[in-house]
Amino acid sequence: MDAVAAHASRIEVWGTGAASREFLFVEDCARAIVLATENYGKPEPVNLGAGREITIRELVTLIAKLTGFKGEIAWDASKPDGQPRRCLDVSRAEREFNFRATTDFETGLKRTIEWYRRESGTMAAS
Repeated sequence: MDAVAAHASRIEVWGTGAASREFLFVEDCARAIVLATENYGKPEPVNLGAGREITIRELVTLIAKLTGFKGEIAWDASKPDGQPRRCLDVSRAEREFNFRATTDFETGLKRTIEWYRRESGTMAAS
C-alpha cells in the first residue's frame, strides 16, 4: 500500500516466494479463543489456525492485486525464504471444541486492507 501511495514502479521482496505460511483472520481467532475458554480444560496445547497455507509468492501477488499495485515485483533470492512451511494441524480444535475457521483467506485479506486504509488514511487504489 505504501508503494501504491508513492506511485512506486517496483517493490523488492526477500526470498524466492516458495515458502508457505498459514494465516488466521482475527475474528476467527477471537471466536476460537472464546470457544476454547468455554469448552476446553485439558493441559494439551491446541493449535488455532485456518488449516490451509499459501505461498509467499501467491500472497504477494494477491496483495498487489487487492491494493492496486501495478508495478514490478522483484524477488531477491539472495535473501532467505525462512522456514519452508508453516501450516498447523488444527484437528484438535475442531474435535475438542468445534472450531473451524470460516473466513476465507482472500476475504480476510480484503477486510484487513480496508481496515488499514481507514486507520492510516491511505486512499483506495484506483
